[in-house]
Amino acid sequence: MGYMKLVIIESPNKSKTIMKYLGSDYHVLASYGHIRDLAISGEKNLGVDIQDDFKPIYEIDNKKKSILNRLKAESEKANEVYLATDPDREGEAISWHLAEVLNLDVATTKRVEYHELTKHAIHEAFEHPRTINMNLVRSQETRRILDRIIGFELSTLLKKKISSPSAGRVQSVVLKLIVEKEQEINHFQKEVYYLIHGVVSIKNQDIPIKLIDKDENEIHFQSQDEAQQWIQQLKKKPMVIENVVNEQKSHFSKPVHITSTLQQDAYNLYHFDSKKTMRIAQKLYEGVDLGNGNVGLITYMRTDSVRISPQFINQAKKQIEEVYGKEYVGIAKIANKNKTQVQDAHEGIRPTDITLTPESIESKLTKDEAKLYRLIYYRTLCSMMKEETYNQTKVYFNCNGNIFYAVGEKTIFDGFTKVYQKIEKTKRESFKMDITKEDAVENFKLQIKESETKAPSRYNEAKLIQTMERLGIGRPSTYAMIIDTLKVRNYVELEKGYFLPTEQGIMTTSKLEEYFKDIMDVEYTSQMETKLDEIANGENDKLSTLSNFYKVFEKDIEAAYENMEVVKKEPQTNGQLCPNCGKPLVLRKGRYGSFYACSGYPECKYILKETPIEETEVRPCPKCHTGHLVVRKSRYGSFYACSNYPKCNYVEKKASK
Repeated sequence: MGYMKLVIIESPNKSKTIMKYLGSDYHVLASYGHIRDLAISGEKNLGVDIQDDFKPIYEIDNKKKSILNRLKAESEKANEVYLATDPDREGEAISWHLAEVLNLDVATTKRVEYHELTKHAIHEAFEHPRTINMNLVRSQETRRILDRIIGFELSTLLKKKISSPSAGRVQSVVLKLIVEKEQEINHFQKEVYYLIHGVVSIKNQDIPIKLIDKDENEIHFQSQDEAQQWIQQLKKKPMVIENVVNEQKSHFSKPVHITSTLQQDAYNLYHFDSKKTMRIAQKLYEGVDLGNGNVGLITYMRTDSVRISPQFINQAKKQIEEVYGKEYVGIAKIANKNKTQVQDAHEGIRPTDITLTPESIESKLTKDEAKLYRLIYYRTLCSMMKEETYNQTKVYFNCNGNIFYAVGEKTIFDGFTKVYQKIEKTKRESFKMDITKEDAVENFKLQIKESETKAPSRYNEAKLIQTMERLGIGRPSTYAMIIDTLKVRNYVELEKGYFLPTEQGIMTTSKLEEYFKDIMDVEYTSQMETKLDEIANGENDKLSTLSNFYKVFEKDIEAAYENMEVVKKEPQTNGQLCPNCGKPLVLRKGRYGSFYACSGYPECKYILKETPIEETEVRPCPKCHTGHLVVRKSRYGSFYACSNYPKCNYVEKKASK
């Protein structure tokens, strides 16, 4: 006789832990993620029958057939089957696919949802199973069909017309953001201006001041001479304190992490890219061996909710009181601001056990795991601690009718910052707070400070994710994949951690904007996410969403095939011929950098193993003045180009000898 209950999860890494919590009546097997996907068949290889109400054509992954055969055999033995895939829309869709291929009744098969790998959470989930949420499944299926149609049709078009490798519903909009930022930077005209700063001495203390207008903005002077004349007029005039304003202020902690804020913090503090952050978080979620088997250290890391369970709040407050004192216990931040499509069943990313301090388990973790756990742990603790209170003193000085300003802050109660210092060091600018209007200014010195308008900053990974979230394009679980795709496709390059669009990325964006205004519109992409959310909530339907989209998209595709010009990009050569077949070697780009390979690929697969790409410095660039001209080669011979390309596109012919 077989065991009574079969549990199917996604990742095999969790199976031992779950079996340990559930006991011998249960057997746990993994599907290893998706077991089927849209087929590469049918009209345009879309795997979608557009004429039959966008009916999907599913195909089982060849690599998963043996896994599926085992799942079928084991499910037939079991008295009961529990589907315990991940607690998000993708996990819901995987549960539905499993039910379909294993011939399980979708209406009655038990779906188990848990957000942390702990004994209490597992038992709670299995005591309160539900059925598959078909609204979530329909939402995910609509997303998959949209992405397949747009991805396949646009990618096929771009490959034929401009040799671009791919396009995507969200990917292409994110690339557009990077390209537009580069255009802003290229069009930026720097302006130099001058400020008047100084130092006043009061009660033997030097306090920095600055000249301001009536709106408390610093006064800008267009020339150094103008600023110097201003200072000369004030040199022998008295400086007096006109007003002192003391105000008590509060500084509140942030809520627990969601996916996007975790990715941003991990990048800003540790320079982890989003892909690495999610990989480490997955390991912490699935569990680390602390000496007595695996223990899940954090809750599920794909979430856009900051809700925290009441049980955990009570435990955390007790920990705060015991370690830091009752006066540090605050109010938990459990609501998302300006978020209407948050799934309330989800929690934010937090430790599963607040007593497992980063210091107590550091030796059991890798260096990077310890960093990320520390970040999650102390952010969570801070979110439930009392706010910092501080006194802000603003001092206004008058010198011949001109207003100067100084500000200082002094902490009254450190609150959550006592703990936050463990994550990131912060410092308040302070001076003595007992300044009054009656105090004398003993002396003062003024000086000119040259400044300039700053060009817009390029996106780094944290800023790009923050922008995607603010604009409502993509979803937390997709950010890392989207960014990675742009890198792999060589649409963007990284320079000191910042994204620069490549020439191919710029051309791809230009052509897509010309022919697919809707798809490339940020607002349209955001509205599509809202429609997918509405399907998940039962407020919209799959067919009308897909039909309305395709009516416009089909016309745009036809127009692009008819009107988009073919751009043949000439490959860059190094002047050498392939030793195997005699064809020219051309520059190719791969995931790990550039290399020279035979132009006869795929018939000839020769690769030049060591490819030093020579860049001989010639002279400063006459266009941007910051780069230098280097010798580059093309099929037409050598030429000079700016080393700052693509930021500077200056080229000139190399004189023949």
